[in-house]
Order: sequence, then structure tokens, then C-alpha cells
Amino acid sequence: MRVATDIGGTFTDLVYLDEHGKIGTAKSDTTPPHFEQGVIQVIQKAGIDPLEIATFIHGTTVIINALTERKGVKTGLITTKGFRDVLEIARGNRPDLFNVRYQKPTPFVARFLRKEVSERINYKGEVMTELAVEEVKATVEQLRAEGVEAIAVSFLHAYANPIHEKLAVEAIREIWPEVAVTASHEVTKEWREYERTSTAVLNSYVKPIAKSYIDKLSNHLHDIGLDGNKYIMQSNSGTTTFEQSKETPINMVESGPVAGIFGSAILGQILGEENIIAFDIGGTTAKCSLIDKGEVKVTTEYRIEKDERNAGYPIKVPVVDIVEIGNGGGSIAWIDGAGSLKVGPQSAGALPGPVAYGRGGESPTTTDANLVTGRLSPANFQNEVNMEAVKQAIDEKIAKHFGISVEEAALGIIRIANSNMLNALKLISIRKGYDPREFSLVAFGGGGPMHALALAKELGVKKVIIPIAASVFSAWGMLMTDLRHDYIQTYIRRMNGLNQEELNREWSQLEKEATDQYEREGIAADQVLFVRYADIRYVGQEHAVKVPVPNGLMDAKAIEEVIYRFHDLHEQHYTFKLEHAPTEIVNLHLTAFGMVQKPRIASLGRQGDNSEEARKEVRPVLFEEYGWIDTTVYDRELLNAGSAVKGPAIVEEPSSSTVIYPGQHLIVDEYGNLIITTGV
Repeated sequence: MRVATDIGGTFTDLVYLDEHGKIGTAKSDTTPPHFEQGVIQVIQKAGIDPLEIATFIHGTTVIINALTERKGVKTGLITTKGFRDVLEIARGNRPDLFNVRYQKPTPFVARFLRKEVSERINYKGEVMTELAVEEVKATVEQLRAEGVEAIAVSFLHAYANPIHEKLAVEAIREIWPEVAVTASHEVTKEWREYERTSTAVLNSYVKPIAKSYIDKLSNHLHDIGLDGNKYIMQSNSGTTTFEQSKETPINMVESGPVAGIFGSAILGQILGEENIIAFDIGGTTAKCSLIDKGEVKVTTEYRIEKDERNAGYPIKVPVVDIVEIGNGGGSIAWIDGAGSLKVGPQSAGALPGPVAYGRGGESPTTTDANLVTGRLSPANFQNEVNMEAVKQAIDEKIAKHFGISVEEAALGIIRIANSNMLNALKLISIRKGYDPREFSLVAFGGGGPMHALALAKELGVKKVIIPIAASVFSAWGMLMTDLRHDYIQTYIRRMNGLNQEELNREWSQLEKEATDQYEREGIAADQVLFVRYADIRYVGQEHAVKVPVPNGLMDAKAIEEVIYRFHDLHEQHYTFKLEHAPTEIVNLHLTAFGMVQKPRIASLGRQGDNSEEARKEVRPVLFEEYGWIDTTVYDRELLNAGSAVKGPAIVEEPSSSTVIYPGQHLIVDEYGNLIITTGV
């Protein structure tokens, strides 16, 4: 069987798929700081025999946590003479333009640990000044004396020719083999000095953390007898081996969240839905991404800790284009200095968790509000819920401030949370030139099904899909992944008069690099699938548009087709195109998939409408605009394929609830997914 585990901020999820296509799930508490223990616990809780696991896939928040909590290792930087302060200088396009107190992000490497050496390569990749290897060795001794545990090497124009970086790494390993080293060309071959240096530094910063975690996890899995293929989920929506992930752990920065996005794309293929908005609400955050014509959007413009006030830190590796906000089931409701109600980004997490968990939490959360409004049932919790304590927390912290009832305050918390999530959904759809009415919403995570129908109404989305195993859907998405590596090479050439022979040679070199890497990972060449893109812009522009490029030899006709596609995509993104303006390539981007055999998903088996038999109870639920309505509650696990339900209704499962509004209709498809028409 194939097994996937996903560590979230609150829960660790598991999904397995056996050789007959049968799906099983399990969920247990996340166990910081020893996250690997939670993985072993959830495998044991699922009751599966580790000896039967042929493929194990893992998604983790260890890397993003180490970065945001500043729990990496002391890191040094070796760079070209004169460029020691590139991390400090950063970019001039600050986000908070009129804030006179704006401060640039504090570099992860202090200035006294940023060292310069003599070397110079120009933008063409030509050596202007040879690398002073003895300076490198002297610098390494200085860094060793300062107690650093990792070193990043980033030289000017190494994307065009990495020879000096390779020589520097050789020198470092010769005199200090134990230290963790990252050369910038190992993680990105794109231009832009600041972003490339930042990526190399952050990779080194977390490299020992990743190695320690993956080694511990691997040993624990070996101890319980799990010796099948082991893979780690990457931020580009593909997987890689445990060994490779220890070398470039920065590729795991969004390891867990992107799996659900990829799973949404796969589910869309199964259901014949090409246009999908994927929407994931967990305990701590809400995440969303847009899938256009079946394609998961990948970007190298990713930044951690970026918001309207902070520029954040760039990571120039392929990451699924995802918007994430601090609103989830555990998000705390609070009153700000101006007396307004806010929800998030602070979260109660797993410990103490919402008041309803009974673990000492005193601040009301979105989960507590959903309980008070009847959307969640106390009977659906693993612990006994003290409803009086839940109501008292909302009353003391929120309701009394506004002079309203506890129920009104709870509904207010839900509406504020929905408003925050709606803004995120608009960022990935309307703000990027897409009409949400042309998309279906796939909602998952513990909270996704609870909020999706209200948000779909606001956005004008006509269809909402609640997948099977919704609360652990990110782990389900991992089961559907192939191995994936991205190879991006800066290649600045005018499209007019492009040297076709040189271009084809560049593509061939990238494909050879991919084939060689997969061969080392045990994947045969005939199992590798290539997908090409080029970053193209109008001459004189700063930023480019990613354009699909046909495989095979590029001739004049193929180049003309690529230019045509660029004009159309530019118009979609920016509302205009300049058909007679000169264009240029900036980067070549090759995505190489190592195809892995995956079992088919079995249909539900049980056919025919049995919604009456699946009824659990009727209870009052508070809906916006409608007030309290007696609402029928159904047990999802009992519903057959073909069952139909009219709103208002709630469909409950062990770790999630789907809230269906009046006028909305649900039908269960052949696989057990809930397909809901919103009536807009």
C-alpha cells in the first residue's frame, strides 16, 4: 500500500491507499518538538502493518517552523568581494511605501559572519578574476572560530558559470568536512543576486535541522519495520527522496500545504473539472490556490513572512503559488485597540487549543463559535465539551464588549473569519484576472467544508466539492504525486533572431541533468516526463510571464507559437498586449516528473439514495441572514453514492462538518465526494 503522512500545526494526518483502491485515514495530535513521534503514533493509530507499506510519502512543517521561529543554526556567508551587504541592502520596492519607520528585514546572517573573497565572473559566465582559494580557506577558519554550523556560498553571476562556487565548496569540505555547505547554484540558477543569496543562506540555515529530523524519522520508520520507498513532499507539488531532501531542504518550505493543492488538481481530472479553486482550512491557517485548465501554478517569487508591512525573505525555488492567512479552526477572536473584533492570526494551536478542547484554553476561537451556532456538535469531539465554558469565554471576551448575546458574538466571529478568507480567495482569483464563476471550489482541511459554502455564495462559485477524506486531504494529495524536480536556467535572449541550435542545446543540457539525477534515484529514463516553460517579457520590462513551451526540437514555427502564447497570457495577467513590441526570454524552466505507479481509486460501492437512513438528528443552527433554523444532520460515512440532500443541512464526519445553506443542493458522487450546487 501507499501511505502518506502530513504534519500540521495542530494534527498529524495519515491516508493510505491499498492495492484495491480502498482509502483509509487516521489523525493524531502533532508532537512538537519531536514531530517524528507523531508520525509513528498516527501509523500505529491507523492499525496498518508497516511491512505492507511499499511507498511512504511525508509532508512536514519542520522547515517553515525553523525559519519563522528562528530555530536554524548559526550560519556564515562567503561572497564576492564588494557584495558582503547584499542581504542588508535587499530591494528598494518596500511594501509599506509611506511608513517612515519602515525597517528592512533583519538578515539571517549577522554582518560579522558575512565574509568576502577575491573572485569575479561577468554576466556572460566569463572569468574576470580567478578565485583566491587561500582566502576561502582562511575565511572558513575564521567562521569555524566563530562557532558557525553552516556556510552559504554565493558569488556574483554564479548562475551563468558556477565554477568558482564549486571550487570554494571543494576547499571548504577539504578543511572542514563536517560543516553544512550550500552553494547558490545548487538551489537556484536564476539571476537576481539578493534573492539567490537569500535562498542559499536559508537553505544552509535549516540544513542541519532537516538532516537531524529526516535521519530520526528514517530510523523510527526502520525500527517499526517500514523499509519501503520513502519520499518527502516538496513545495513544487512533487516528491523527492529522503537523501535529496537533506541536501536542499529549502524545497520543503511549503511541503504540507501544496499537497492538498496538487490533490485538488488530480481530483479535478477524475471529475472532469479543469478549473479549480483549492481551499484548505486547518487548525492554524487557511490556504488557497488557483488551478487553471488543470495546471497547478508554480512560482519562484515566493517569500516567507511577507505581508502588507513587511518585505519578507525571498526563496527563489519553485513553490506552488499559494496564499496563506492566519485564520483556522484555532484562530483566536480578540478586540483590537480601536474596539473592533478581529480573528487571528494568533492561534490556540493544539495545546491548549480552543476552549472546547478542555486543555486549558481560555480565548474563544473559530471552533468555539461554530459550536455555539450549532454548526459543530459537542458529540463529535474526542473529549467531553463543556459548553458553559465555551459560552462564557465568548461572553467575557467578545459579547460583553459589544453588548450583544453570546450567539450573536459567535456568528460575528464566523463572519469576520469568513471575510478574512474571502479576501485571500479574491487575491488568487479576481485580482489575477480570473472569474470565480468559471471555477469550482474544492474545500478540505478540518474547517474547509464548514466555511466553503458561505464563501462560494459571496464569490459567485456555482459548485463546491468536498472530497472524500476531506480533513486529511493534503495527505491524500501526496498519494497521487510523482517525483518532481525543476531545473531553471537564466538564459537572456531576444526572441527575434533566436539561435535555434543554441536554444535546443540548452534544453538538451537541462534534460540530461534531469535524466542523470533520476538515474541516481533509481528511476529509469523511460519513466521521466518533461514539461517545458519559458519566462518571457517585453524588452524593457522588469518581470516576466511563464509560458508553456512545446517539447522536442524548437524551430521557427515553435518559437512563433510561444510568442503568440506569451501575448495572450500577458493580456490575461495585465489586461493588455503589445503584439508588435520585441520580446525576450529570461529563464528556461524544465519540469521533470519521475512517474510512479499509483493504484486506482475505488468507487464507493454503495449505490442509491439513502439519505433518510443516514439522518443523525435535527438541531437548531444559526445561519447568517436566516437566524436559527431546525437543520437535519447526516452521517457522511453512511451516505451512499447517489444520495441527495437539500439545504439547510449538515453532513458530519469524524473530524469535519459540511454546512449547507438554504437553497443549496448536495449529491454524493460515485467515489463518495460531496458535490454541492450553491444556487448562485
